[in-house]
Amino acid sequence: MSWKHPLKSEKINIRSLLKKMGWQQWAALLILGLLLAVLSLPTAKEEPKDTQASFWESGEEQETLGSDLEKKLESILEKVEGVGRVQVLLMTGQEKDAMGFDTGEGTKVTGVLIAAEGADNSVTVQNIQQAVMALFQIDAHKIKVMKMK
Repeated sequence: MSWKHPLKSEKINIRSLLKKMGWQQWAALLILGLLLAVLSLPTAKEEPKDTQASFWESGEEQETLGSDLEKKLESILEKVEGVGRVQVLLMTGQEKDAMGFDTGEGTKVTGVLIAAEGADNSVTVQNIQQAVMALFQIDAHKIKVMKMK
């Protein structure tokens, strides 16, 4: 028994295939062609936004908004038992798809630094960290609580 290559034994003629196609196959081919044409069109690319903007920039809106949030957070944390005096620094930036707290105008809180008198107690540090995580919807590794002098 001998084996024959399918392409050599039977020549495929493209014209005969096109003549045998019904209107449904032509419609499917047309739709597929249009889809490929649309997908190949160039799209506008957005410039990547800087995620660490506000600390080094001097934008009045971001500074005012950030300082207002810092003051509110300081005020609340100072009322918590064991925390004592507090100083807060918020890092903000523009993250498009981030889960960060939106401060308005697309600006998000991306990091928090807290100096607290009561930060020598690990339970107090954990309470501060959990409060900030809940408030700003940021991960624990983006929050640093340090002992104040």
